[in-house]
Amino acid sequence: MPKQYIIAGIGTEIGKTVCSAIVTKALQADYWKPVQAGNLTDGDAYWVQQWVPGTHVLDSTYMLTNPLSPHTAAEMDGVRIVLDAFHLPDTQQNLIVELAGGIMVPLNEHQTNLDLMQHLGLPVILVSKNYLGSINHTLMTYEILKSRNIPMAGIIFNGPTNSSGEAFILKHTELPVLLRVNEEKEINPSIIAHYAESFQR
Repeated sequence: MPKQYIIAGIGTEIGKTVCSAIVTKALQADYWKPVQAGNLTDGDAYWVQQWVPGTHVLDSTYMLTNPLSPHTAAEMDGVRIVLDAFHLPDTQQNLIVELAGGIMVPLNEHQTNLDLMQHLGLPVILVSKNYLGSINHTLMTYEILKSRNIPMAGIIFNGPTNSSGEAFILKHTELPVLLRVNEEKEINPSIIAHYAESFQR
């Protein structure tokens, strides 16, 4: 049975794409970003391909030209994001799905990434990053996912270490740590491969 996960962050600029690349490498998975907003030629899928050569990148359901919230970017492109348009790719391989932004980012005037996650029905790997307020953001994200009965496979801590903060998060959520990613000066295939070896499958 293929392993399929959604990579979700506690906000934007959390490191979802780097973590998605690492897990994609670790599981030799296909990669899919359902909504790409902006950077259509060198966006997240481009970087995953650069960092994990040979990765099969599946076409996004929506390719939006402006780097904005999906609902705003779609409106500017004259389209409307519809939840029923999203279908899990037909693949027999492991699959990594990267969301656009945090879990409450709006897709249209009524629905958010949270609704998309429920629609897709996959377990979530939560990416957290240490900054002032990140404990609050991590726990709120966890509680929202829990309230919608969305399964969580574990957590990845990305960036600078905060031992006391991480300990509090883990005690509250009881999620397993799947990986810790340090703050790196640059990201390249060697760095991605190094972390992929440490991913807790």
